[in-house]
Amino acid sequence: MPIAAGLHILLALFCAAHVVRSGQQLYWLFILFAFPLLGSLVYFFMIYLPNSRLERGAMKAVSRAAKALDPTKDVRVARADYEETPTAQNQMRLAAALLDVGEAEEAARLYEGALKGPFASDPDLRFGAAKAFVESRRFAEALPHLQELQSSRPEYRPDSVLLLLAKSYAGTSRPADARQAFERAVERFGTFEAHAEYAIWALATADAATAARLQSQIDKITSRWNPMNRELNDAAYRRLKAAQELARKGGPD
Repeated sequence: MPIAAGLHILLALFCAAHVVRSGQQLYWLFILFAFPLLGSLVYFFMIYLPNSRLERGAMKAVSRAAKALDPTKDVRVARADYEETPTAQNQMRLAAALLDVGEAEEAARLYEGALKGPFASDPDLRFGAAKAFVESRRFAEALPHLQELQSSRPEYRPDSVLLLLAKSYAGTSRPADARQAFERAVERFGTFEAHAEYAIWALATADAATAARLQSQIDKITSRWNPMNRELNDAAYRRLKAAQELARKGGPD
């Protein structure tokens, strides 16, 4: 019994640390320590797991495998549904499907329209719109949505929001803010994507020292990869290699 009780407390402490780091509502702390086992299990399955990189990674792997078989299926289905029933939900679904296949400009136009509707404050809509704006190089339009997400929903995909924010600062000629955001992403999350995107920006700004420092960390990360890691990070890895090749050639003409 004492061992089991100790495990309950350790699990509650783990969840409490996550509450503080991720900016969750503080009432979770009361729940965790008032009901150490039940509260921890509820928190783990309701808050921690859905936002964890592990679950997102597994879902991405399954999604990528399905898309490899029929890459435009989601767009076709979403477009047909939207044309038949042009609701805000179907508009957002089509925009997300277009963004997934690289059609960022059309996705951005659809998100722009959806932002004028009743779901303008929805975090999924804000995030999708911001991502589409960034990929369409409409960085100034992405900034307010990312800043609002950080302010009002700090627990919502904090790693992805911070990286998009860094890119938006870079795209709006705010290098100091971009560097600070990239540094925070690397220090707080330590993902390959954070290191890679920071290195890509460093190479683009001729910051060889920062790029070299990041590369040593990237090498450590990739040395531990398994096939799933490689598949999940393939797009960022290819962008990094392209940036490195461009830098070796002396940058764009």
